[in-house]
Amino acid sequence: MSPQHEHQPGTPDDRAPSIARGSDANAPIPPLRIVALDDDADFRQYLSALLSSPSACVTPPGVHDVRTCSTPDELLAACTEQLPDVVLLDMKMGRASGEDVLVELRKRWPRMCVIVITGFPSMDSMRQTFQQNVFDYLAKPFSIADLNNSLRAAVAKLGLGQRPQDRLRIELGRQLRLARTERDWTLKELSEASGISISQLSSIERGAHLPSLESLVDIARALEKQPSAWLIAAGL
Repeated sequence: MSPQHEHQPGTPDDRAPSIARGSDANAPIPPLRIVALDDDADFRQYLSALLSSPSACVTPPGVHDVRTCSTPDELLAACTEQLPDVVLLDMKMGRASGEDVLVELRKRWPRMCVIVITGFPSMDSMRQTFQQNVFDYLAKPFSIADLNNSLRAAVAKLGLGQRPQDRLRIELGRQLRLARTERDWTLKELSEASGISISQLSSIERGAHLPSLESLVDIARALEKQPSAWLIAAGL
């Protein structure tokens, strides 16, 4: 059933909106790997067209890599073949249960970004899905602006679409700032403790460049932290 004809309970004001808020509405969205599960062929086509349209706000010259699936098995196989940045998950699919699929996704990929899409939104279903660490909850029919808002927020919060070295650079800068704040150290004090120059430490904190492995170990040792924990936090 197409999104234009799908039954929508309640009035538009009753439907649950997207939860993601606060991201820059003009921020570009990098090309993302997106897998969508929906048993409605018309809606799968609608999603593909929506995400490939000029209004999808993809950083030029990139385009989203969009794969659509009609069954849970197809979705799990697609994710296994190539891990996506985002899964768009329908919750009502005839005999298939979106809740069961979500549980399986969390077992296999606990940190995967999942955005629920549903034509039958309710506060109860929203609560249940967010207990499974869903990033956002979109009510059908939604616009490209709604979807972009959710994707943009996910990019900003989770670093989606970035190269591993970009994520590492940003996360190391964040971890260094946190650890230095915990000890109430200035950059000068950290420099004296680690043997790394103030300018280099400042550059690492800003996410401007990656430290060498030797420098990373020296910084972590000075702050009494495990560098492996910082790498894990960056998803490596």
